[in-house]
Amino acid sequence: MLELAIGIILGCCALGAGCAMIAGIGPGIGEGNAVAKACEAIGRQPECKGSVTSTMIMGCAIAETTGIYALVIAILLIFVAPGILVNTLLRALGK
Repeated sequence: MLELAIGIILGCCALGAGCAMIAGIGPGIGEGNAVAKACEAIGRQPECKGSVTSTMIMGCAIAETTGIYALVIAILLIFVAPGILVNTLLRALGK
């Protein structure tokens, strides 16, 4: 019974980490669109290349934080949460 509970905990942590990494899709799509529009804008008005590039880089950096947060949550779910949850289960069962 205890092995089943530990297996469920580990499986749910892995599933949660996988779901958290789905959040990495959004920044990739958003940054791709931003770069495409910036290239289009520079192609239309080459003289404003500096301001378009700096604005694009700032926007991409802000968008990338979502992916970094998802990565941090996934790492915590894989390496930290299972130990904490298994120890809590064992304490609750008195072992």
